[in-house]
Amino acid sequence: MVKKFKGKKFYGSTIIGEKGQVVIPKEAREDLKLKKGDKLLVFGMGEMIALMKLSNLKKFMEYLEKHLKSLKEIIKKEK
Repeated sequence: MVKKFKGKKFYGSTIIGEKGQVVIPKEAREDLKLKKGDKLLVFGMGEMIALMKLSNLKKFMEYLEKHLKSLKEIIKKEK
């Protein structure tokens, strides 16, 4: 059950198991091309957790670098 809104997707929910593991929904794994053995980076943002494929880190850093000025302005407004 994937719900889409404004270019974003909601894949449902998951449960933390006894060993602290979570299962990423099948639709999310397929859409994001996640495979067994892929390394994921785990970020904590307040009460949120974000996962990123390690192989996408360079692309993410390039995006941040390109948009650094506007990101700084957003942060400045939030203070």
